[in-house]
Amino acid sequence: MVRLGQNFLVDRNILDVIERLAGVGEDDVVLEIGGGEGVLSERLAAEVAHLHVVEIDRRLEPRLRDVLSGFVNVTLWIADALDLDLPALSPAPTAVIANLPYSIAATVILRTIEELASVRRWVVMVQREVGERLAASVGDSAYGIPSVLAQLACEVRVLRPVARTVFRPVPRVDSVLVGLRRREPVAGVDPGLRALVHDAFAHRRKALAGSLALAPGALPGVRERARAALVELGHPADERAERLSPDEFRELADRLSAS
Repeated sequence: MVRLGQNFLVDRNILDVIERLAGVGEDDVVLEIGGGEGVLSERLAAEVAHLHVVEIDRRLEPRLRDVLSGFVNVTLWIADALDLDLPALSPAPTAVIANLPYSIAATVILRTIEELASVRRWVVMVQREVGERLAASVGDSAYGIPSVLAQLACEVRVLRPVARTVFRPVPRVDSVLVGLRRREPVAGVDPGLRALVHDAFAHRRKALAGSLALAPGALPGVRERARAALVELGHPADERAERLSPDEFRELADRLSAS
């Protein structure tokens, strides 16, 4: 990969696929993170009410501004997506459509879920392993923190694999398109629930209750209370975190906060 991990989409067929799967229209406000050379940006700008394009590499700014110069409905942000004030974007995005920079893909997806309640759907290109983790089912080897946090708020699916040859330069990793659709009513992930998920998976070889007891700042008696709550949820008291569904994590958090 070149500096900043840039791999540019160059295949028109996969651009057609992304555009079709995104299904955006004239009422949508789209956030694209990783504008690159603007090949996807140009297509999206022609279809939507407004397009926010985020690109960290200042060397690409002249190219992007040239490609998008004919559109009055585009805001170009030359910035790090991890530092950008997402809730301040105006108009507020309704969809995230992007070939995401692979080094930050999972973080960006989870951050947009958390901070942009206006977003209802995502179609994003990510590294295959990231996509598999986000969409993993309970008990899968890939099931973990990203799976739970994403699925607490959204329905997540791997839409299709993507050949390495659609990029320039050709990456050394495989890619997939992932689709997310926010659950209705909007399911939030409050800080307490998020912390519980992180603590539960912090020691994967230990039982969930034991992992919670080892967390920094763990309250006295949390191991016993977690074991009791797991039994109430129909699990063994020594159940592991990877055996609980996202909804069961929400129920566990509610029971622990009430006990």
